[in-house]
Amino acid sequence: MAAGGGMSRGEAAAVRDCVDMLGDAADELRESAEEMERMKEGRGSGTQEAERFEISNVQTWVSAALTNDDTCLEGFGGDLPSSVSELVRSQVVNVAQLTSNALFFINKLASFEP
Repeated sequence: MAAGGGMSRGEAAAVRDCVDMLGDAADELRESAEEMERMKEGRGSGTQEAERFEISNVQTWVSAALTNDDTCLEGFGGDLPSSVSELVRSQVVNVAQLTSNALFFINKLASFEP
């Protein structure tokens, strides 16, 4: 921790990078939710081949979101064992677990044979 109780440069950089990564992850999850909503409402392409492509897009976006979560966590490894780092890490771990759960269900949906 820096003098005066603030964040060190390394922590500040890790937090900035993490905010960027989580912002990207949120965009990917939002796009996934919108695609699934279009599919649910029947506004997708309609053919079985097109539906497989659409769910594949969702898988890709949620997987990318999980990668961004993991990349954020990597920024808090090593020599950043402060309370700020631990707080951010614990919250990002929760987000990553939820994203992983979502990906599990999307993969199950993708493997469904009508």
